Amino acid sequence: MSLKETYTLSNDVKIPKLGLGTWMIPNDKAGDAVKQAVEIGYRHIDTAQAYQNEAGVGEGVRTCGVPREELFVTTKLAAEVKSYDEAVKAIDGSLEAMGLEYIDLMLIHSPQPWKQFGEEDRFIEGNREAWRALEEAYKAGKLRAIGVSNFKKVDLENLIEGSTIKPMVNQILAHISNTPEDLIAYTQDEQGMLVEAYSPIAHGELMKNEEVKKMASKYDVSIPQLAIRYTLQLGLLPLPKTSNPDHMKSNAAVDFTISEEDMTTLRNLPQIEDYGDASVMPVFGGKM
Repeated sequence: MSLKETYTLSNDVKIPKLGLGTWMIPNDKAGDAVKQAVEIGYRHIDTAQAYQNEAGVGEGVRTCGVPREELFVTTKLAAEVKSYDEAVKAIDGSLEAMGLEYIDLMLIHSPQPWKQFGEEDRFIEGNREAWRALEEAYKAGKLRAIGVSNFKKVDLENLIEGSTIKPMVNQILAHISNTPEDLIAYTQDEQGMLVEAYSPIAHGELMKNEEVKKMASKYDVSIPQLAIRYTLQLGLLPLPKTSNPDHMKSNAAVDFTISEEDMTTLRNLPQIEDYGDASVMPVFGGKM
């Protein structure tokens, strides 16, 4: 697969099919990671306010030697921001922190603040308020596309019913053995949104899975390559995170095809219940 291949969002903006995730990359290391990725051929970089490395990512984008318009930069509104005024301030804060005139894609990081993640309150009004701020920034040209992350069907329906612009992206946890097919079908097929897959290697837990090891061996690829290819064949956009240039190169070398039979096998493997150290993170079911 070429790193230049793209999906097209519902507003006709093109987005590279493979992105570099920067979660857990320290701010003082993020710039170098971005520059190394761009040198390898990456054109899609994903960060978030919660990662606390927007400044470093922005520095890498500005100094990598590739024209800004050739890069696609995503960031995310902090999950705790659930009012219009806070969201307006946070959007401008990301632009200032990154030193960029515009951001290609901005997402609401979660429908619920992290400390309430997984609880009953879906923050219906708060998400509509945050979304209204994203809509206005989009219309003003500060953002080229807008979307959400970790949103379930009920959360998406809330925004669709209460807004003028439908989300263009839903970024979710999706990987071998954990593929939320109903949510993906609703998002992709019914609503025409792109689904992005964060942690496509299950935060490294797939490396321990014997069935996945056997399948990777069958195709003569690494486990991360198999996992990334799996998400691509589902029409998702994988965001493997790494600051290691060798891993960046390997993660992009996924020019092979998994058979339909093997895709079905991978889709139906027992779901991972323990993400190791990452299990305490709310996006993996734990709490801060």
